[in-house]
Order: sequence, then C-alpha cells, then structure tokens
Amino acid sequence: MPTALRIQGYRFYFYSHEANEPPHVHIDKDGASAKFWIEQIGLARNIGFSARELNGLHRLVRKHQAEFLEAWHDHFGSDS
Repeated sequence: MPTALRIQGYRFYFYSHEANEPPHVHIDKDGASAKFWIEQIGLARNIGFSARELNGLHRLVRKHQAEFLEAWHDHFGSDS
C-alpha cells in the first residue's frame, strides 16, 4: 500500500491490487476512511468522515491532484 501523501493527520495511499480501476486515492484518519477518484475528482465512498471533513479532503485531493496522478502512474504504469 504505497503512501502518496501524509498531511494534517491524513494518510493518502493506493492499494497495489487495484490497478484495474480508474486512478483513485484512499484516505484514512482516526478510523475513518474515504476513496476519491483523482482524474475527475469525486467521492467514491466514505466511512466515518463528516461532510465538513469530506469538503476539506476534496480540496486536498484537488490541490495535490497532479502529485497523486504522477504517483499512480509511477506505481501502476502509464497504461493504467
């Protein structure tokens, strides 16, 4: 599970076995978990984050989108 970023107590990471899905990032903090698509940024799922936290996570994903996409393609290859 490569970690792409740690910021504000959040861990942004990928699962190595999910190369068949569109680029996305998982986010965990304090027992809560979310998954965001990163090409066209959007929430894929949420377990435990409040609406306010999700808005902040959306902003962080948008801010670091290029970094996440680069890390995704570095890890899975550019054809993923």
